[in-house]
Amino acid sequence: MKFAVLVFPGSNCDIDCFKAVEDTIGEQVEYVWHTATDLSSFDAILVPGGFSYGDYLRCGAIATFAP
Repeated sequence: MKFAVLVFPGSNCDIDCFKAVEDTIGEQVEYVWHTATDLSSFDAILVPGGFSYGDYLRCGAIATFAP
């Protein structure tokens, strides 16, 4: 399987997602910038979160404008 970890301005936990795939299941994983328009080469797309205590940096608001 090939995994993509989406990265956008202010994203959080993208490194954690990458390492989780790489270190625990040993599958291929790549960071993909939020402006990418073709994700067809990936079997799974991971959208990092990490905003359980609020969106104080407005990362989630910024992400809403990602294509």
